[in-house]
Amino acid sequence: MKTTIQKISLMFLVMVMSLSVSAQEIVVKGKVSDGQDKSPLIGATVMEKNTNNSVITDESGEFSIKTRKGKILQVQYIGYKPKEVKVKGERMEIYLEPDFVVLEEEIIIGYGKPNKLRNITGAVTSLFQSRASGVHTQGMVQYDMAVPPMYPFIGRESNTEEYESLKENHFLPALKQPLSTFSLDVDVASYANIRRMINQGQMPPKDAVRVEEMINYFSYNYPQPTDGHPVNIVTETTICPWNKDHQLLRIGVKAKEIPSKALPATNFVFLIDVSGSMYSADKLPLVKSSMKLLVNNLRPQDRVAIVTYAGAAGEVLPSTSGADKQKIMDALEGLQAGGSTAGGAGIQLAYKIAEKNFVKDGNNRVILCTDGDFNVGVSTTGGLESLIESKRKSGIFLTVLGYGMGNYKDNKLQILAQKGNGNHAYIDNLQEANKVVVNEFGSTMYTVAKDVKIQVEFNPAFVNAYRLIGYESRLLNDEDFNDDLKDAGELGPGHTVTALYEIVPVGVKSPVGSIDPLKYQSSGKETTAPEYTNSKELLTVKLRYKKPDEDVSRKLEIPVLANMVNKNASDELSFIMSVAMFGQLLRDSDFKGDASYAKVLELARKGLNDDPNGYRREFIRLVEAVEQLAK
Repeated sequence: MKTTIQKISLMFLVMVMSLSVSAQEIVVKGKVSDGQDKSPLIGATVMEKNTNNSVITDESGEFSIKTRKGKILQVQYIGYKPKEVKVKGERMEIYLEPDFVVLEEEIIIGYGKPNKLRNITGAVTSLFQSRASGVHTQGMVQYDMAVPPMYPFIGRESNTEEYESLKENHFLPALKQPLSTFSLDVDVASYANIRRMINQGQMPPKDAVRVEEMINYFSYNYPQPTDGHPVNIVTETTICPWNKDHQLLRIGVKAKEIPSKALPATNFVFLIDVSGSMYSADKLPLVKSSMKLLVNNLRPQDRVAIVTYAGAAGEVLPSTSGADKQKIMDALEGLQAGGSTAGGAGIQLAYKIAEKNFVKDGNNRVILCTDGDFNVGVSTTGGLESLIESKRKSGIFLTVLGYGMGNYKDNKLQILAQKGNGNHAYIDNLQEANKVVVNEFGSTMYTVAKDVKIQVEFNPAFVNAYRLIGYESRLLNDEDFNDDLKDAGELGPGHTVTALYEIVPVGVKSPVGSIDPLKYQSSGKETTAPEYTNSKELLTVKLRYKKPDEDVSRKLEIPVLANMVNKNASDELSFIMSVAMFGQLLRDSDFKGDASYAKVLELARKGLNDDPNGYRREFIRLVEAVEQLAK
């Protein structure tokens, strides 16, 4: 009898111990890869089923998650079939299979214009059923797009993304309006954002397409400055590929390169939105992974403070040396999402802490990570503009990193970046985070020239009319060029910035509209001014900039000769023109001429010689996807 009781007791003890062991939390590490070519999948979501516990794979496809044996992990990546795997040990190798689907005829409506998708076969990375409708509200556009049920981490609410309504630049007559002036900003958020939409099978709304940001997403091989200035100007003129009667001028600007070791000491404040809208895996978890990549690049002389905001703002980590990486990482890992969004209060606190730890002759910068959905305190675009302008003279620069989908407020983040001596990028996966905060660390996070402005003067002896392609939100009055109080763009070490002008030569009919003769005054016969007649210059490019710690601008000026039109554009300009043409097709531009996706691909392939990171090849794949969607 005693033996039987002992056996039962022993079995019960083993069972209890087994249950105890299975209930213990373990750290599971693993890798998510493509099931066909075994390549790592960067930014895949690994989520414990029926919980909020989720992580995102890093640049090697690796992940680490706290869970328990026997639990089910759901693995999802856009373009692949979702997969569920049972936790059996502390190491997992997970392979996802591409998801090929056929869409029956579906209507996608944007701006009231339908596009039919018929029998398109391809990866779900570029295809799923969706719909969109546009509602114009106070100069911005709010888009309502359904979220597919196969991605539960996105959320099932309606899409309320907001974009500032842009009016495309028109042709201007060179005789009456010879000057064109704009701020040379280097924001690149638009390209990554529309790439995200296209990879979800959605044609982006036209106001999300900013052509200059698409062009400047890519780096170009411009020569370094050699004359003591921190910037250099290059130009090239060729035949316009979408209108053979017109010319196309490229203005390229290159900022001087500075080795990472020689960069000044940094005072960073990470300003992180931890409100309820940042809950999903493509927001706060991706923010934490992104900032960890940045922390890995910090030196001992660099410092980081962390400020968060939800219903209120607070300091999570006081200014800490870059040598203490684990302390910074732990502070990031502890962040949780929940509550409303007091963005204005967060900005004020971040600047206060940045000012408290200000590094003289150093790099002082607030890095804002958010979806832009501010809804408490200062939250309107006008209020945010006033707030950020009041902080601009502090000597503290701003980097705005946008995250997420569904409620992304692009219009608000554009205001913050433009008005606060800042730049704006959109992070849709860890690969893009690696590009922005690692590969382009210096140019994104440091400044070598501020308030950079361009002014082009056209010679009406050779130029009938012209139009600036893109930069609609960066236009300045002509008198702003010489006004040192007027804010403009910033350039970081090694940055390249490009602007394009489409030129109508004299003798070619101008697309500029006409007006009736004046009734109450005589305008006289319009003639070319004598001072232009003997000049051989097509135009003159002028650039103004300030050094980061100065308030007085300096000027560069170079002429472009009328006979310097290259009929065979360089490979680099060919690629730039392909991106500009693609942007105009996406915007359904009034000036797209005979542009086509086939021409975009032809030009893009000419510029693939200098593509070390594969960004240009990715662009070609994106155009091919849109070409199918457009059918």
